[in-house]
Amino acid sequence: MRVAAVQTVLPEHHYDQHQITEAVAEGTGADRRLLERFHAATRVKGRHLAFPIEKYKDLGDFTSANDAYVDAALTLGEQAAQGALDASGIDASQVDQLVFCSSTGVATPSLDAALAQRLGLRENIKRVPIFGLGCAAGAAGLSRLYDYLRAWPDQVAVLICVELCSLTAQREDRSMANLVASGLFGDGAAAAVAVGGERETDVRGTSRRGPRIVATRSRLYPGTERLMGWDVGEHGFRIVLAADLVDHVEATLADDIAAFLSEHGLSPGEVSSWVCHPGGPKVIEKVAEAFALRQGELDLTWDSLQNVGNLSSVSVLNVLQETIEKRRPPEGEPGLLMALGPGFSAELVLLRW
Repeated sequence: MRVAAVQTVLPEHHYDQHQITEAVAEGTGADRRLLERFHAATRVKGRHLAFPIEKYKDLGDFTSANDAYVDAALTLGEQAAQGALDASGIDASQVDQLVFCSSTGVATPSLDAALAQRLGLRENIKRVPIFGLGCAAGAAGLSRLYDYLRAWPDQVAVLICVELCSLTAQREDRSMANLVASGLFGDGAAAAVAVGGERETDVRGTSRRGPRIVATRSRLYPGTERLMGWDVGEHGFRIVLAADLVDHVEATLADDIAAFLSEHGLSPGEVSSWVCHPGGPKVIEKVAEAFALRQGELDLTWDSLQNVGNLSSVSVLNVLQETIEKRRPPEGEPGLLMALGPGFSAELVLLRW
């Protein structure tokens, strides 16, 4: 399959990191010097929020926060999907499958039902809503498009990811995990349009086209459920973020990636582009160290983290869009797209440009 286009959309409300730090300190009552240290360590310079920062103090319970999530997620998701369709040159009526990923709010019917109608998709659209994969969902969503289009190479599939991490903030939670998360995660949406091998001629010029996906790999690590995720209750979503997460990444990820590439006749040194989810500075540094990436291979990942923060499932699609538009590798070159998420899990996607 071919990624025909990717589009990221960010909310209009942008704040420098120090402005968010001040708001979090005021809301939680956390020690300001400690909070400043945590937020500085994320290397995030600024983030986009779904709502003006002063509105968050009025979202006093899970119900009001989730209602706000539904309204904002529909708007951003529609904008991202329409942007990706416009960039690909594919009409909404041609879409056969819609995958929707989000882990920062809930709704039944799932939001893809409303998005399908807003976008003008056909009534026989095949919908696949995915909840709970967190940061890994952008890569996993691309993998599910790949699975579908291998079976139906004459069809078109769309992935929409929306994450409004700011609406999960816990004002009374002064745990280290919550204070770190309050300095790391941002809001946004992204969409990808993909076509099967028999539909590539429908895609606009090569300057806008993304890579082919040639293989995928999912890896679930047993006994690691408490490394990252949510504790869900009347308070809403309370962050679970273990301090030893990076240790697990260091111990397992390099071997898993090397084994995946080896199955396809490649070594890490032969991969020309690394489309990595910007989970946080320490995770990015471990990936760079494991594969001796010292020639700017992860610059776009760092840029995404610094400019907009960790957007959960949206981030890896944002980095993919930046790679297509700014550093498109030569035709035929291999690439690797990867993201980590709750489970604990890894999602790997082998690309060919």
